Amino acid sequence: MQRVILHPAYFPNIATLVTMIKNELVWEAHDNYQKQTYRNRCHICTDTGGHVLTIPIKHVGGSTGRQAFKEVKIDNTYRWQQQHWRTLQTAYRTSAFFEFYEDGLAPLYAKTFTYLMDFNHASITFLAEALGADFSGSTTEKYTKVILDDIDGRILIKAKKQVPFKNSPYFQVFDDRNGFTENASGLDLLFNEGTNALSYLQAQDLPLRNV
Repeated sequence: MQRVILHPAYFPNIATLVTMIKNELVWEAHDNYQKQTYRNRCHICTDTGGHVLTIPIKHVGGSTGRQAFKEVKIDNTYRWQQQHWRTLQTAYRTSAFFEFYEDGLAPLYAKTFTYLMDFNHASITFLAEALGADFSGSTTEKYTKVILDDIDGRILIKAKKQVPFKNSPYFQVFDDRNGFTENASGLDLLFNEGTNALSYLQAQDLPLRNV
């Protein structure tokens, strides 16, 4: 396996999960936080189409406004966990496997997290256990702008700059009215495919070297 550098995302999407499954993981731990990324958002499917779940964060002031990702705090003055959990229940309660994973997922939306990165790693740990995969990996020791010896998968965190990737269709709860939604959060795959989700990810192809 090759090593790949990735940002820990909020319930990573299919493209990121494919990359995680097929490579040795190194988690970026020394980057700056950037807006409009999958650091604090994930895409799910509802009866009205695609929907974005966004975790509110505490913004810092100052002349640059820059902040290390690992220092970004969640703004828990908003009832975002209750909102996200209710949205997931409404969107996936009729899916084939939601009830199978519900009890394991619910605690993530009941426990208070201070730091965004910690919550993201908790979401990734849930997916790892549900899929039967190892997503622990190692962490970077410093920030490196240009990656030479490993695969730089950090582009996958950008919500506005999609990599060329089309995942194979799988059954989605509302695809009869909305069509198939590509590259949704791994939760969408898990709730609809269940124990087949891991083999599905292994069958997908995302040649990051060519991005």
